[in-house]
Amino acid sequence: MRSELLIAPSEMRAIEERTERLGVPRLLLMENAGKAIADYIAKTGVAGKKVMVVAGTGNNGGDGFVAARHLAAYGVPVRVFLLGSDEDIQTKEASLNWKILKRMNLSIELIQLSDESFMNKLTEALSKANVVVDAIFGTGIRGKLRDPHASVVEAINKSKAFKLAVDAPSGLDPLTGKVCGHALKADATVTFHRAKKGLFVRSDLTGELMVANIGIPPEAERGESG
Repeated sequence: MRSELLIAPSEMRAIEERTERLGVPRLLLMENAGKAIADYIAKTGVAGKKVMVVAGTGNNGGDGFVAARHLAAYGVPVRVFLLGSDEDIQTKEASLNWKILKRMNLSIELIQLSDESFMNKLTEALSKANVVVDAIFGTGIRGKLRDPHASVVEAINKSKAFKLAVDAPSGLDPLTGKVCGHALKADATVTFHRAKKGLFVRSDLTGELMVANIGIPPEAERGESG
């Protein structure tokens, strides 16, 4: 991929801000990102698949929540493991999509970190899952991974399931490509709008890389926000 097509996470955040000023809400970008994840899984066939989404409390987790909803619509059994609680969710967009999942209690199982048997349930689910969606950090990584996140990433790495990273494998610095103590080893990564620079430093961790269009207008790239 040509270097001029790559982007730094800070540039991506600025583009998202300009996109919102143009009238395209972040909620719609999250919807498009989550659907891209679900569609990636669906194109390989969903019959008999068991999918688990492991989500953080930021917008990367929100993308995972949306993906879970779309996967349920495809008829896929989905379990969502939230590395936090309702109150920990950091953005209104992610919070709204989590509330939607809570209303879908017949089709999606939700397990929160506050559940005393969280790690046991996670390990049990990993042993049976066909696909694990990593929606823990993405480009929002800050410093080294610590527990429980580090232990969860290591548990996912030990799984035989197909591992799909949302935007960037958790624990991989999307700017530099450095590992923040622990990092997910993904089989594939679906990143959004443009590939982040650090993804090409550790292709052994990103796996197959797909860039998904999430509806950002060209004007937001050029800084023409009206």
